[in-house]
Amino acid sequence: MTMLLFTFLLYVVEAYDASTGQSLDAEGGIIARDPSHLDGVLFAPLLHASWAHLESNTLPFLIFGFLAMAGGFGQFVGVTALVWLVSGLGVWVFSPPGTDTVGASGVIFGWLVFLLFRGFFAGSAKQILLAVVLFFLWGGVLFGVLPGQPGISWQAHLFGALGGILAARMVAGAARRRGAGELMAR
Repeated sequence: MTMLLFTFLLYVVEAYDASTGQSLDAEGGIIARDPSHLDGVLFAPLLHASWAHLESNTLPFLIFGFLAMAGGFGQFVGVTALVWLVSGLGVWVFSPPGTDTVGASGVIFGWLVFLLFRGFFAGSAKQILLAVVLFFLWGGVLFGVLPGQPGISWQAHLFGALGGILAARMVAGAARRRGAGELMAR
């Protein structure tokens, strides 16, 4: 239900944005290296350049977000916040000067890579199996971390993916510490 509500919010934002001539994109996007648009790091994933852009992000947003939530809502919020910030700051620092970037694909890439790496860091056969299935079904999108497609922010994808790896490592480390603490308490 959470992911459906979050997705509904994205559609409400795009409806408003479309009705105002994409004014939110200009105000809330990440403008590379422009200190007055650093707040775009927080707002850009909620904005999309067009209905087609939002529609192309919807299915992976729902699937990867839902799967990332399997570890609990608190973990999901932490993973999402880390991926969101790493992706946004990477775009702000490394995109060409003056580039305006919007869209949730950095977060989506972060969730996907989190799901791909979490099992390996945690040593969980079940999570590794999920990673293999996800890689088989969606692995081709990982080429989006490479430059080359005009109008696509490979920076958002790359730094979202790096945020996902960092989140997977942190979640696995926290799980190991919790497990060790439970063993010591026995």
